Parts: sequence; structure tokens; C-alpha cells
Amino acid sequence: MTWLRGYAASSLRHDLVAGSVLVCLLIPAGMAYAQAAGLPPVTGLYATVVPLLVYAALGPSRLLVLGPDSALAPLIAAAVLPFAAAGSPRAVALSGLLAIIIGAALLLGAVLRLGVLTGLLSGPIRLGYLAGIAFTVAAGQLSILLGASAHGHSPWEEVASALTVTAQGGTNLVAMALGVGSLLLIWVPRLLKWPVPGALFAVVASALAVWVLGLGGRVSAVGALPRVVSVLGIGLVSPADVAPLVGPAIGIALIAFADTGVLSRSLAAREGRSVSGSREMAALGAANVASGLLGGFPVSASSSRTPVAIESGGRTQLTAVVAAILVVVFVLAAPGATAFLPTATLAAVVISAAASIVDLRSIIRLWRMSRVESLLAVAAFIGVTTIGVLQGIIVAVSLSLLDFVRRAWGPYRAELGDLPDVPGHHDISRHPEAERVPGLILARFDAPLFFANGAVFSAFIRGLVEEANRPVTHVIVAAEPITGIDTTALDELVVLDDWLAAHGVQLVFAELKGPVKDRLLRFSSRSRFGPDHFYPTVSAAVRALRPADGEQGRPAANDGGL
Repeated sequence: MTWLRGYAASSLRHDLVAGSVLVCLLIPAGMAYAQAAGLPPVTGLYATVVPLLVYAALGPSRLLVLGPDSALAPLIAAAVLPFAAAGSPRAVALSGLLAIIIGAALLLGAVLRLGVLTGLLSGPIRLGYLAGIAFTVAAGQLSILLGASAHGHSPWEEVASALTVTAQGGTNLVAMALGVGSLLLIWVPRLLKWPVPGALFAVVASALAVWVLGLGGRVSAVGALPRVVSVLGIGLVSPADVAPLVGPAIGIALIAFADTGVLSRSLAAREGRSVSGSREMAALGAANVASGLLGGFPVSASSSRTPVAIESGGRTQLTAVVAAILVVVFVLAAPGATAFLPTATLAAVVISAAASIVDLRSIIRLWRMSRVESLLAVAAFIGVTTIGVLQGIIVAVSLSLLDFVRRAWGPYRAELGDLPDVPGHHDISRHPEAERVPGLILARFDAPLFFANGAVFSAFIRGLVEEANRPVTHVIVAAEPITGIDTTALDELVVLDDWLAAHGVQLVFAELKGPVKDRLLRFSSRSRFGPDHFYPTVSAAVRALRPADGEQGRPAANDGGL
């Protein structure tokens, strides 16, 4: 609990107020996300309280709110509901087991320092993936919001079914009025930037409407909460249940830590601090294990509740502790308060939260900047909404890796020349006035050499030589961007070197990184790429190899590695 070190008494009032405001959002959001995951609403409160307290003790961020998340809800449902009925005790037990496996994976990742794996989801892919998650979540709750009995095997089918039933007049009009009204009560305060969360108005107003108007028999309600905190149903799970959950758990762990890590770093940057990725991963893992053991389900950082804590004046993790205590007080002192809370209102809370994770500004900006990356985001969205949210993780990661290969396969490459009165050597395509160095070809290839682009590099160099239309004695590769080479690319390099030698041209490298040079020498022989093939800078290579008075310059023997 590092936030306690030097805790300022002046922060106490701010943390108490922020915690009191935060609880107004924690209770409806926790129950709503549990409903979206196919679990009893009360489990959302367990998954709220326990992670808040664990993270307050172990987390590196001074003000980060952990708990149920709308992005994880469909993932949990997809992992658990094939093996248990929605809302059943076994579903609760399996979701707890899933949280424990996720926590164990995160703890192992922290020990092995695997936080870098979150980079497998590029920005555009993540935008499309989260948009797909949002659509999936909203589609699953639409029939509840409209009071329609609709079903489907995909989000598209669920939306089509709900709209068809509604158009045919097969909806519960009371439930629809409560759901749509709740949605308005949530969005209006948000648009007006009121300090109190709109979800609080929606929950209180809808529950009062059901109670005062006697609508309990006409709409589905959450019901009273149990006073006893449940623990993992050991008798309802077995070792055989672990294997089917491991794959989903790893995918969910990746998504959960990616969201948590981004939010934690953003908060730390605002304070001029840095956070340890490994410690963040360990704290999130511990919170998930504790949540699973005490009747909860997988959790991550909340991008909607954390800003509420900050905007309410919260300064430390005491805000989360206060909020957790108040949730417990609510469960023990007023368990019957949810007896009249309609499930349509919880659906409205979920749909509103799902809409908030779609970053429209970034999507529009991405479309303006790169059509290719925009198409990758669309592909991720389609993958999530058609083949499933868990499979969508694989699609998203695969697209990210393919995008990396695409960029490295066809990287930017350029022929370089001299600009009068400007130091260095410059891209001729961007500076047509640049002059080529007599007798030399200067080339730059902006990527490591590996199996996918070795032939591209070879074709690029051959093309420059064939199109030179002037005597050429050396090709100087400005090799600083070449940060690696594999055996397949080396084979291409050897073939290229033989082709150049047959045309009376020698291949040399300038500014090649020392480790890459060592690898090149280890893979090949020093007779092919000896010391006279390497120069410390492009300028040094040009000075040594530029023909003087029409004669070929002699290569300067030097080590040349950087």
C-alpha cells in the first residue's frame, strides 16, 4: 500500500467524497455486467468489492478502479455458458475458476516479465476489436432492453430477431418503457456533464417506478440480494473443467492487461510518474484470483469508473477502499433495495457502457490517416461479430502479426544521393535535385532482413543496378535500419552478392549494427563478407570507394561495425 506512505491528511476528505460518489456507479455497473456475462447480478458486487481491496493493497497506480468490465462480459459468457446454464450455480463456479486461471496466468506473466505481449494488439486492430465487443454486448442486451423474446447464434441474428419481434408487436411495453427511459436518464446527465453518474438516476427512478406503480408482476426484476457472501463452489467444478477454460483464460488475460496497462500508464503520465508493467500485471492477477475465490468473476481496470473517481476529487486508493466498504454496507443493510430493480434498466447500463468503449474520434482519425489500417480494424470488427468474441481475439492478434509482416515485407526503400551544401545523403525520390555519387549506388532498406523480405531486398538492389545506365563499382547499403537478419535472408544475400560480382559490382554495408554484423559473419564466411565490406558511416564508405579521376577507388579495410 505505497499510497499510504506520506498520506496527506488534506486528501482524506477528497477520498471520502470520491468514494461515496463512485459507489453510486459501482453498484449498478457491477450488477449489469454480471447480467451481461450470464451470471446472477450479485456476483457483480462480489467482483467489485474484492478486486478493489486487493488492488488497493498491491497495485502500483495511485488511483485506478478495478472491477467488472463491459469488454470482458461477453468473453466470460462465451467461455462459461457452453458448459453451464446462464445464472446457475455452476456458471458462477466456472466463472470463478476462470478468474483464478486468468489470475494465475497474469502472475506467471509478471514473474516472466511478459507484459510486452500486450503489444500483440496494434492500435487499429484494438479499435476494431473493441467496437466488435461493444456491438456484441449491446446486441445481447437489446432484447432485454426492449422486453422482447429474441434469440440468435450471432450478434447480427440477435439484433435482427429483437427488431423483428418489436416490429411485430411482441414486446413487453412496460419493460421497453423502463429500458429506453433508463437509457435516456443515463445519457442526458452525461451530455450535460453532471457530476453524478446518470446510471444512479436510472436505477433509482426505475426501481421507484416499479415499486410505486406496482409493476413487479409485469417486468423481470433483479430481486433481493443474498446477505451471505459465497465462495468458489468447489463441489461444482472438477479438474476436468480446467482444460477447456485455459485457452479462453489466456485470451481474456491478454485483453484485461492490455486495457489495465494502457489506463495505468495514462494515469501515471498525468502525474509525471511511471509504473512497473510487471507489478501492474501481478496486482491484476492477484485481484482476479481473489475475485474467483470469493464468488466473483474476471475483472480488469475500468475506463468508465476510474474517470469518475478522478473527477470526483479522488487522490489515492483510499477512494476505492471507501467505495468497496460502502458496497458491502449496501449488500448487508439494504439487500431488498434491488427487489424492484428491472433487468431492463441493467440492460440500459450495459448498452451505455458498451457504447462508451467505441472510440469514434480515433476511428475517424484512423480512416483519414490510413485506409489499409482502417480495413484491418474493420476485419477485426467483423471477426468478433461473426465467428465469436473468443475466436475474435485470435483473429485480432493474427491480424496484428500479419500487419507487422506486411510492413516488414514491403518496407520503405530508397536510393540516396548528395544535396549541395546539405550534409549527409538523402532520398532521391523526395529530393529529385540530389545527385548520384559517380561509380556508386547508395541504397537504404528500412526493415530487418528475414524470410519474408529477403527476395524484396534482392530485387530492389538488382533493379537499382540494372537501371543505373552508368558505370557502377559498388553498392553501399545504408544499413542502420537493418536490425536483424535470418538464415533465409542470408541465402538471398549470398545469391545477390554472386549476381553483383558477375556484373563487376561489390556489395558493402555502412552503419550496420555490431550484433547484426556478427550474425552475418557467423552465418556466412569471412572470405565473402570480410572487413573491407563494412564501413562505420555512409560518408566513410563514399570517401573510400568514390572513384578518383575516373579510376575505381580501393576499398578501405576497416572493422566498420557499430
